[in-house]
Amino acid sequence: MKNMTLANIAAACGGIYHGSEEFKNIEVTEITTDSRKVSKGSLFVAIRGARSDGHDFISGIYEQGAVCAISERVLPDNPGAYIQVKSSMEAVGKIAAFYRSQLSLTVIGITGSVGKTSTKETVAGVLSQRYRVLKTLGNFNNELGLPLTIFRLTEEDEIAVLEMGISDFGEMHRLSEIARPDICIITNIGTCHLEKLGDRDGVLRAKTEIFDFMNSDGIALLNGEDDKLLTIAGGERPVKFFGKSVRSDVYADSIESLGLNGTRCHIQTPQGAFEAIIPIPGQYMINNVLAGTLAGLELGMELHEIKAGIEKMQALNGRNKIIHTGHFTVIDGCYNANPMSMKASVDLLCLANTRKVALLGDMGELGENEAELHYEVGRYVGESQVDILLCAGKLAKEIERGFHEVQPASYSVCYDTVEELNEKLPEELCHGDSILVKASHFMDFTRVLNAVTAMK
Repeated sequence: MKNMTLANIAAACGGIYHGSEEFKNIEVTEITTDSRKVSKGSLFVAIRGARSDGHDFISGIYEQGAVCAISERVLPDNPGAYIQVKSSMEAVGKIAAFYRSQLSLTVIGITGSVGKTSTKETVAGVLSQRYRVLKTLGNFNNELGLPLTIFRLTEEDEIAVLEMGISDFGEMHRLSEIARPDICIITNIGTCHLEKLGDRDGVLRAKTEIFDFMNSDGIALLNGEDDKLLTIAGGERPVKFFGKSVRSDVYADSIESLGLNGTRCHIQTPQGAFEAIIPIPGQYMINNVLAGTLAGLELGMELHEIKAGIEKMQALNGRNKIIHTGHFTVIDGCYNANPMSMKASVDLLCLANTRKVALLGDMGELGENEAELHYEVGRYVGESQVDILLCAGKLAKEIERGFHEVQPASYSVCYDTVEELNEKLPEELCHGDSILVKASHFMDFTRVLNAVTAMK
């Protein structure tokens, strides 16, 4: 890792180095917080977690080849070098910020209430048609995950596409200081994490902290259909918009739904227009593609390269991935849920031309209005073309109530637990059904997904 000597690392995180002086100029090969992944040349960072404490594993890392550890404790009998810090979490961020400063590459930071991951995948897929791109894996988008993503970068990487997720004020400020983005993409400002952010204006303030450490010659690429993001136009930083409106810098028209097979559209850009088939279904994917197109243009790509990247996209597990079981067509939305993403997934279900069944559960972190927000989702489902609604969870009862008020003649039930829902699935589902499975992560609706896909 470029310039990542133990001396530089200790200076970057303000730590106290303990160990042989001859080791201080050793350059580490990787940085990890998982003692099981330690190998020759590793720096191990001991993190105290809810279930385990990394400090308990320090003594064994040197036999695996580690050259040093980061520790919050004094280790008088330690068999190898270590750097003592006040907070390992703070140290990880400072070390990542230093490493990012050693690399000459373009950093794209992506945030928003809904669609961060699918936009990240789209942007990375488009840019990889020309550049060597490293992207965030899984949900490594917070104050620990972002540094670990940055530590995966090498001098050969040309672009980093970094997903940046938060739930409180100040978090994005710290993430921005680590990432120092050159391009900031914000997908939308919605109703999520309201327990701490209060309302959409609070979400806007928290998300736009991403600009706090954006490079001085950087640019913001924003959803031109979001009323809150439109207020940023004409501010102190360059802004370009993407969306379906002709007022956006890049927009889509001639939009044709291909059902669950995707969408065909024309993408209009200042460099010309092109037709593309977006292979992942859902109207929300159009804006993701437009964000990728605008990012590609900012980085000098040709339209044919952008088109190729769009048409090679594949959905991720849990992110509205379409699964054909032989009996059902299943939309896997198990990763997480909030009101915006729930409605978008319902819209996707309604593209099906068979009986449509929604299997929905609780949404988390919605604050004092959580019951009302669940009720509103239920009314939205009722106003759509969904035929049957089956729910599980305490708050999901409000989804079922909203649905029943709009569609009193349609069938709907809310069960107390996932187990009760799963028991009833064999008698509720029919061969050929199109089924949406979606809830917040803590509901573990993967259990529902597994039950549906296993049915014979």
